[in-house]
Formats: sequence, structure tokens, C-alpha cells
Amino acid sequence: MQPMKTEFDNLPTIDLEGKKLPRFIAVEGNIGVGKTTLAKQLAATFNYETLLESAEENPFLERFYFDRKGTALPTQLYFLFQRSRQFSQLRQADMFQPVRVSDFLINKDPLFASVTLDRDELDLYNKVYDQIVIDAPTPDLVIYLQAPVDILMQRIRKRGISAEQAIDSEYLHQLNEAYTQLFHYYNDSPLLIVNTTEIDLVNNPQHFRALVDYILNIQNGRHYFNPTSVL
Repeated sequence: MQPMKTEFDNLPTIDLEGKKLPRFIAVEGNIGVGKTTLAKQLAATFNYETLLESAEENPFLERFYFDRKGTALPTQLYFLFQRSRQFSQLRQADMFQPVRVSDFLINKDPLFASVTLDRDELDLYNKVYDQIVIDAPTPDLVIYLQAPVDILMQRIRKRGISAEQAIDSEYLHQLNEAYTQLFHYYNDSPLLIVNTTEIDLVNNPQHFRALVDYILNIQNGRHYFNPTSVL
């Protein structure tokens, strides 16, 4: 993988001289919250490599949005095997040392499975999950992007990915609840929880700069970035 080249015209110039950067950042959050966009922006700013989800490669995903009950298990298993392959390729290339930004945290795969699968399917999924050793590196920082369901629905409609137009608010609500549960107990890495309701990281350089400045001052523990209180 090559360092990420920016696709954003208005990223602010940020002086990183003498700053201690987290070497591995994982960005997480619900569908439509902007995690891939932020991962790319941070990679461009820090000159980092990216490790991104390849949802478009999952042949079951579009059908899943229209028929969750009928296609949940193969959809989840495909993503699980995809994660395993991604990390295996990184190990083989000895690429755990270079700096990078990811738009997913491996912990979220069982989270999605718990929401989408029935009891028997989840039992099978967990048995497969336990058999697959995913030696993933622990992030130096996890950024969890939050937004209420109505905002997520607006963003999903706006970006216009055809397969996502079948996503309903109840599914997003279930995922929000699952993410809340996950990060309530998460303590493997420093955690930054970002309220994205009133923030525009793509079109407002001030918002993005404020977030980067906040990131650069995180050492450990749990932190909250609420743009209405810092901008």
C-alpha cells in the first residue's frame, strides 16, 4: 500500500513538527457517519497508509439490505473471512510497523453479527470466529464517530449509494445501540468519541483542524469531542 494521496481540496495545512502521532488509528461508527472519509483525511494529513473496508467486494451485501434475514449469515461470514485475509496479507508483508489509518475495528464484526443473526446463526458464526485467528494489531487510538439515526439517514440518502437506499432507521438504531454497548466497555486503546451531528469535517477546514488538534493531545484514556463546545 502507498501513502494516501489526498482527494480533498480544502484540507488545512497542519504543522506536525515535533508532534507525537498515534501510529495506528482506527475510525469506527455506524453506516453513513463518515468513518471512511475521516480515515482518508487523516491519512492525507499525516501521510499515513490506509487499511479500508472493501464492502463493495461482498457479493451478499446488496441483497442483505433488502433481505437481512435471508442473507445475514453469508454477509457476515464474508466480512469475517475478508478481515482475516487483510490481516494475513499485512503479516506476510511485514507491514505491522508502518503507520496507518483504518476505517474499521475488528471488534465490530461480532457486533454486527449480534444484531443481524438469529440465535442458531450467531452460534455458528461464533464457532467460525473462534477458529479464525485474526492477529490484528491494537490501535494506538480509536475514534468513534456518533450521530443520531435521523442524521445518518440523511447522509445515506445524500451519498446515494444504491444498495444502501434500502437501509431503514430501525436497523441503524439497533447498530447505534450495539456500538454504544461496545464502546461503553472498550478499554484496549485510547478512545475518542466524536459527536458528528453539527460537524462538517469535509467542507469546514476549521472543524477538521480542531479535531486534529484534539487528537494530537490525546495520551490515554477516554475522551469526548463535542464540536459545539470547542469551535
